[in-house]
Order: sequence, then C-alpha cells, then structure tokens
Amino acid sequence: MILILDFGSQYTQLIARRVREARVYCEIHPYNYPLEKIRALNPAGIILSGGPASLYEHDAPNIERSVLELGCPMLGICYGMYVIAQHLGARSAGSARREYGPATLTVSHADRLFEGLPGREHRVWMSHGDRVEELPAGLCPIAHSDNSPYAAFRSADGRLWGIQFHPEVVHTPHGAAILSNFVHRICGEPGDWTMANFIETKVAEIRATVASGDRVVMGLSGGVDSSVAAALIHRAVGDRLHCVFVDTALLRAGERQRMEDVFARQLGIALTVADASDLFLQRLAGVTDPEHKRRIIGHTFIEVFEEQAKALGGARFLGQGTLYPDVIESVSFKGPSATIKSHHNVGGLPQTLRFELIEPLRELFKDEVRELGRQLGLPAEIIDREPFPGPGLAIRIVGEVTRGRLDLLRRADLIVMEETRAAGLHNRLWQSFAVLLPLKTVGVMGDGRTYESVLAIRAVESSDGMTADWARIDPAVLARLSSRITNEIRGINRVVYDITSKPPATIEWE
Repeated sequence: MILILDFGSQYTQLIARRVREARVYCEIHPYNYPLEKIRALNPAGIILSGGPASLYEHDAPNIERSVLELGCPMLGICYGMYVIAQHLGARSAGSARREYGPATLTVSHADRLFEGLPGREHRVWMSHGDRVEELPAGLCPIAHSDNSPYAAFRSADGRLWGIQFHPEVVHTPHGAAILSNFVHRICGEPGDWTMANFIETKVAEIRATVASGDRVVMGLSGGVDSSVAAALIHRAVGDRLHCVFVDTALLRAGERQRMEDVFARQLGIALTVADASDLFLQRLAGVTDPEHKRRIIGHTFIEVFEEQAKALGGARFLGQGTLYPDVIESVSFKGPSATIKSHHNVGGLPQTLRFELIEPLRELFKDEVRELGRQLGLPAEIIDREPFPGPGLAIRIVGEVTRGRLDLLRRADLIVMEETRAAGLHNRLWQSFAVLLPLKTVGVMGDGRTYESVLAIRAVESSDGMTADWARIDPAVLARLSSRITNEIRGINRVVYDITSKPPATIEWE
C-alpha cells in the first residue's frame, strides 16, 4: 500500500484518487501519524501532501526525521517537498514572485518520475509562495520552472523525490502518469488492487469478525452506499443479515417496491419494511422550518429503527455504508488529538443499541462503491441512482409537509426523472429533481381561471457535490417537462427552472 501523510491540502483526496486509479491501494493519515503505526502499515511508498502553511510560520507542521529514514521511497508534493528539503539541509525562502496556476515545467535530467512522458516541457499546476533556493550535496535537481529553479529534485540515493507542482489535479495533464511512475516504477507496486480482490478480502474480514452464531442488522435508505454495503455483508454472512427499510412517506415514487423487489426477491436478503408514514406525517404537521424538519425526521427514523432492531432480536452487529471521504474528512490534519465525528447512514443511532459496527465500504470512494455494486450484481437502477437527501422529499417541499403536497411533488418528480432519462441526461447530471413552492399563481386552462401551485425544477452538474453549476438543458426538454407537469398533474399550473449555481445557492432548496 501507499501511505499519504496529509498536511492539510485541499487536494489530498485527489492524490488518493489518482493512486487508486493506478490500481494501488492507499490510505490518508495526518502528517504526525505515529511512527510505530507507520511501521505497522509497512507502506511500499509514502507521499507527503501539499498544505496551506509556510515553513516559516510558527509551529509549521512537520514530520519526524525518522520518517525519512524508514527506507521506503517518498514523494513530497509542494509543501511536502519543502519538508523533505528542510530535513536534508536545503535552503528555502519566500519568493517575491508567487506562482499560482499554470506553469511550464522543464525536465533537465532524466528520471524515473518523468519516464514515458512526451518531451521535456510539460504544463503543470503551481500553487506556492515559498521555493527551494539551494540544494545540498545529497539532492539532485531534475526539473525547473520560470519561477522555481528546483521545481523537482531527487536524493542521490534514489529514495526521496520532491516536486513543486501538483500532479493530482486535472490542470497538470501528465500528472496521473507521474504519480503512476512513482507507485509503479519507483515503489514497485504491481497495480493489482481491483474490486474483485477487494470483495475477496473484505468478505474474509467480515467472516472473521462475525462469528457463525452472530447476526447483523442494517438500515437501508435506498441509496447506493447502504445498498452496496448490504449486498457485500450478505455475501459474507448470508441469511444472518437482516435489513430494515423504513417507509417515511417521504420517498420517491416506487421506492418501497423497488427495495422489496431488489433485496427481498432478487438478492434474497431478509428485509423488514416498517410503514411509519402516518407517524412521520403526524410529527411534521405544521412544521415549516427546514432544520426542524430534519431533526424530526432524524429522531423519528432512529426511534422506528430501534423498535425494529429490538423486535428482530439477537443481532450483535450493525452494518453501515460509511465511505472513505466520511472517514478522512472527520480527521483534522492537525493530528490524532482532533475529535472524530460519527458518520451514520441511519442518522446517528443511540449508544443504547450497543451494536458493534461493520463498515465494509469505509476504504472506498463513491465511484469505487458503484463499481463494487456492479461486481456484486446489483441492478443499474440501484447503482446509478443520483444522490437523494436523507430527509427525502420533505426538504423539497418548501413549507409544511402534507400528504397532499407530497403526492403532488412525487408525481412531478417522477416526470422529471422520466424526461431527463429519456433525453439521455441521467449520466451527465449530478442531480435533477422537482421542488414544490409555498405559493400559488393565477393560470388559465381551457376557458377557466386556475389558482394553483408553482413547481421549480433543479438540475445541476458536479463531480463531487461540493460545488455545482446549473445544467444548460435543451429548451425542448424543459418545454416537455413543463407541458407534462401542468397537463398531467391537477394542482400545478406554473413551472420555473432554477439557474443558480452552488455557491451561492445550495443544491437542495432546504
């Protein structure tokens, strides 16, 4: 495996993604991860990430010198480069001319890090204010840029490398190849980490943890993460897994039947459906504040799930679909003293349940989870579905949530899903959905006056949901959406399209 020590760069997750794309397993840990734990991991190589600090700041983050002496290859990126350089006696300084954005890197000396790249000059992405001014005898220059005389170096013993630029971002066109050279050519990793061997390894781990007499209970949300986690746990323990699906009345059209069809009928996974729709609607009556809605829904879900888990009895373990971004985003790069948040797909279960956690996806990113689901035989309707908020349609109804308003929204939302899929947009869009607004407008249908609800359509493009741009959908598709919604759904007479990006808006309206 490759160990990434994080100094707080906004791009650290991207480094991990590029290493995973090279089919090499990696983990991210804080820069001051204890030396004994690093030795226990026995990494084939170590990557030091960039970071927002300067070496000249008070208490600037640093590694112990003994980490450099572990014997495995090490690559320092940007701030990580300065860390290596400083320990080996290089002279660094703040540059009067900072370098942010695109730059031209010129490779001056052949090196395995740049092997196979076309030519000697390469477009790279810089983001630094400091720079290395002078190298000691133990370091050799291998590349420079206009503003960085030592934009890349290696140690004379061929064990340490430092690069000024960021190879992990898409703005460095050959960056993935550079990282691949490091993990394959330099660290000697074969690149054989695949979903197939992940399944084999993880199934063995689960079986070693869950003894033959133990049972696992799991709450299914209908989303990708919990669905894939359930399928993987089921492969390991079979009918000793029991899933609970709570019908909150806040689901998309056909969601309950879809879960029953896929899990109970197709996959043969024991599934209990708890119909708590009346309870949820009763507690949401008269509530309009978005955060109050979320709290009510979260607490009610926990209550219902707890009742079902106790009724099933005998389960020692709780399965959850926690992903790797949940894990690494909860740990500050400032180190192990930072508080770690809990990430529960079922909304933060109370400790009184006293389950031991099984989180088989906690090493994976979202697209890896989708690939795992395909390997496990889950249908596309589960694997390729877009993100759906935990509180469901309740936060897509601005104002009070009632059964009547939910029915209106659910029918409109189904039309949005049908038309975007028919137009071939489902693979392009991050999310597309309908929002029911708390206002009515005058309209005319036939020869009569109407006074009915307004519906907004939201469609965005994004790679990770952190930022998003409104989708430039063909006006003909929007026209079909508007026509179908106003003609097929009595109670809606006006459709508007949201053209706000994130930021300044959020993707969801509440």
